[in-house]
Amino acid sequence: MATHSTHDNGERAGAEIVYGAEDCRRYSVALLEELGFPKGVLPLVDLVEYGRVRATGFVWMKQKAASEHYLEATKTPVSYAAEVTAYVEKGKMKRMSGVKSKPLLFWLPVTEMSIEDKAAGGREKIYFKTALGIGKSLPATAFMTAEEKEKN
Repeated sequence: MATHSTHDNGERAGAEIVYGAEDCRRYSVALLEELGFPKGVLPLVDLVEYGRVRATGFVWMKQKAASEHYLEATKTPVSYAAEVTAYVEKGKMKRMSGVKSKPLLFWLPVTEMSIEDKAAGGREKIYFKTALGIGKSLPATAFMTAEEKEKN
């Protein structure tokens, strides 16, 4: 059973917080949909807490433990800390923490991701930016769930 509460210190002041795997998953998927991202862009597992401060856009999601995910479509391992945070707005997550990708030999912290508008006749892309300022665009379809792919 989920519990809702509010937090009242620091960047989490005024947050709506949800506990429990089912509600945390539901809230995190709803957030991705609201922002325009595919549901698979943050494949977090065993969520125990989800929080959001609507006034500032700050969100966090806590898992029981850190996890790794292999993006088959891009052949890239991605690591998620026990807590992932970001400041969100429509089409963008910035000042992210807790997400790293390993495009080559070492892990790079991902600090921002945004949805790029569809080019004329093109497909939607997600742009990922690392702490080193290196960026990469990947097709949004690489992060879609099977259900989302069927709709497109």
